[in-house]
Amino acid sequence: MRGTDDGGPLLQRLLAHLVTASRRYARAVVLAGILLAGGAGFYASRHLGVNTNTDEMFSASLPWRQREIAFERAFPELQGLLVAVIDARAPEAGEETARDLARALRPDQRLFSMVSRPGSSPYFSKEGLLFLSTSDLTRLLNRIVDAQPFLGKLAQDPTARGLFSALGLLGQGVVHGGANLAPYRSELLAFHRAMGAALSGHAAPLSWQQMLSGDLANVAGPYQFVLFKPRQDFHALEPGGAATAAIRAAAARLPFVKSGQARVRITGSVALADAQFASVAKGTVTGLIVSVVLITLWLTLAVRSWRLIVPILATLVLGLMLTLFFATAAIGTLNLVSVGFGILFVGIAVDFAIQFTVRFREARRETGDTPGALSLTARRAGGAILVASLATAAGFLAFVPTDFAGVAELGLIAGAGMLIAFLCTMTFLPAAITLLHARDEQREVGFAWGRAADRLIARWHAPVLLAFAALVVASLALVPRLAFDSNPLDTQNPDTEAMRTLRDLMNRPLTNPYGIDILAPNLATAQALAAKLKSLPDVSHVVTLSSFVPQEQKQKLAMVNEAADIMAPSLLPPPDPRAAAPADIRSAARSALDQVEPALHLLPPDSPLAQIAGDLRAVARAPDNTVRTIGIALTQFLPLELDRLRTALQAAPATLGSVPGELRRDWVLPDGRARIQVLPVEAAESSAGLHRFVAEVTRVAPNAGGTAVTVVATSDSIVSAFRSAALAAVLAIAAILLIALRSLRDAALVLAPLLLSAALSVLVMVLLPLDLNYANIIALPLLLGVGVSFNIYFVMNWRAGRRDMLASATARAVAFSALTTGTAFGSLALSAETGTASMGELLLISLGCTLVASLLFVPALLAALSHRADSRLQPRAFAPARLRLLNDEQHVRQTMERRR
Repeated sequence: MRGTDDGGPLLQRLLAHLVTASRRYARAVVLAGILLAGGAGFYASRHLGVNTNTDEMFSASLPWRQREIAFERAFPELQGLLVAVIDARAPEAGEETARDLARALRPDQRLFSMVSRPGSSPYFSKEGLLFLSTSDLTRLLNRIVDAQPFLGKLAQDPTARGLFSALGLLGQGVVHGGANLAPYRSELLAFHRAMGAALSGHAAPLSWQQMLSGDLANVAGPYQFVLFKPRQDFHALEPGGAATAAIRAAAARLPFVKSGQARVRITGSVALADAQFASVAKGTVTGLIVSVVLITLWLTLAVRSWRLIVPILATLVLGLMLTLFFATAAIGTLNLVSVGFGILFVGIAVDFAIQFTVRFREARRETGDTPGALSLTARRAGGAILVASLATAAGFLAFVPTDFAGVAELGLIAGAGMLIAFLCTMTFLPAAITLLHARDEQREVGFAWGRAADRLIARWHAPVLLAFAALVVASLALVPRLAFDSNPLDTQNPDTEAMRTLRDLMNRPLTNPYGIDILAPNLATAQALAAKLKSLPDVSHVVTLSSFVPQEQKQKLAMVNEAADIMAPSLLPPPDPRAAAPADIRSAARSALDQVEPALHLLPPDSPLAQIAGDLRAVARAPDNTVRTIGIALTQFLPLELDRLRTALQAAPATLGSVPGELRRDWVLPDGRARIQVLPVEAAESSAGLHRFVAEVTRVAPNAGGTAVTVVATSDSIVSAFRSAALAAVLAIAAILLIALRSLRDAALVLAPLLLSAALSVLVMVLLPLDLNYANIIALPLLLGVGVSFNIYFVMNWRAGRRDMLASATARAVAFSALTTGTAFGSLALSAETGTASMGELLLISLGCTLVASLLFVPALLAALSHRADSRLQPRAFAPARLRLLNDEQHVRQTMERRR
């Protein structure tokens, strides 16, 4: 479509009229902008929510999401958990801490719908010995029977008085029977350390679980767990924040935590999500502030006048507020991904304002007045800015049809934001410039070194193009080495408590979070399927309800019953237990010392019994308070462990019917369907290993779900979404360019640098290396729009007949646009959240490659075309080059005449 006003096309006329109207009614436009910004911000503050439910980040129609939802409905108690992980110097301290923590918070139904302690059922206390292997059980029972005299003395008097009497038996055994104390060296050293610590004022309770069980005490692992199902507030920044705070407060009041003997850490899916969202939100706010400060610095260098900097910043604020209003009206909430739209908006929208303002400075130098300069800027740069905004919006909007709902919302918000930014640039910005009365330009706006650089590139364009071709070939060869990290945990801040705790748990197979859950029609089918799964190379454990019924019970029960017959008389509790007074303990220490000292010359010099003799001497002369402390430290957990031993020796045959109901509910549903849990070997923790683990299991059980399946399926969904988004963005951008430029060749001139910058980005990523992940993959389609913004300005200048690309005001605008955009993206790279930081890094890499392509490759390519067939290069869109130059010259002359 062509117009007749000043010989310019209709689009240029419309943009010029829009800018002229904004200038003419500048006060009204600026006032309207201020009111709109205030109203939009107020409305958003009242109505815009935050949706921190990560389960809604993907479409519920995806097959793996449907399986996930079905499993969550079947076992709601296993979903959305906070996990308190307790580790202590003594296992008993950890157990008491876990018990007390659960007991303190279980009544709080406002914050928790469920509180439980896995493995705390009396069932395991009674049948626990039967879960050991036959060899381990034999070793443990022999150890207990060998210690019968010692244990009998303790059972009759489970105080420090009885303990010292039992120690005296050891001395007698050495003197009279040549007892070999070597097998008990570690236990005797534990006695010595406990007494020495108490004597020095640093008492710590002695673990009788470790004393009685030896290395088997660590079979269940060093951790105790309390599971909490919090009532989450998904409109809060941290949905489980209130529940987490309650757990921390309750834990801080527990005695072993206060004394430093136990530690309580919190992890689980809720804690991880809260930590990630808080980190992202904190980084977003900080990054936005840092971006604005640094962008102001770059703007100072770009436009050199506060009379232009203030309008640019005001235009950004207005555009951001209006985009926030759109997000509120169109969606209503921000998610974990879309919460970062502000930095992206500032980083990209500032390009439009800089382009307009720098080109305005150039026009102002030519015309000498603001009205003429604004009109000329609209005709020269308005069309290019419109194409750039449409192309950038297309890059964002390409995400909207994907199944990645979180990014689809970001695409909708940011895509609309680009169009809003264009309208603000063409209306509010000219009005603000008019009101602040920009001063005359006294020197050229372009770079002083630009002309020399243009001549150099024009002369050496062939080698430059060949060098870029070589880099493209190298990048294509390295594409197979570009990895995608599908582990979502690798995108989180590794220094948060939730992540550090989870990493510790991952080192143990039974607490590895990457499990697979399968629902079988019934328990029999589950058992048959479990047998097949156990044989897979990447499977470490398979758990069903049957796993809670001990195997080889007949042989093990015979062994336990035999030991019980021997030990039962010795383990009878005292009929009338009497507390030990400090004087009693000192007397028992002296008596034990009298029995131990004769044995010392029969033992090696480094025997622990010699050290214990020194401790007994100190106890015999210690004051009452110290003696009481020693008594508590040595025997605090002794009665508990003696009771556990009595219970464990009463083991009875166990069946599926013996499994407690609360445990059974976690594995078999009321309708008979049975759950199977499959855990991976350690090697399956990597991305490749996890994919292999899931592939193995799903070949046997195609309906498998669970964390591992979700991670792999999420990875596939994200890659598929971004692949389709990238393709849609390229096609949309190509269509926009063809419509705007009406030339296949010229559209190709804009797209070629995009492909080059993508290739260069791949090359840099492989060489660094920097893997793609859930967070940073968003940068790839996004920078298609940014690249078009830079390239379209140069190509349209070239179409208008300009050949000095790097000496032009456009080059200055592109360079400082890149700096401002890079500043916004760079603030993301400084985030503590690994995923956000990697996104910032990739955005910076891609932006740098885009800038190289725009400032080196594009001028070289255009110089080559001009050199080969300059006479045949007649632009076919907007306006012919010669006619456009004549129009501009005519406008300048008319303006100067009006001024005279």
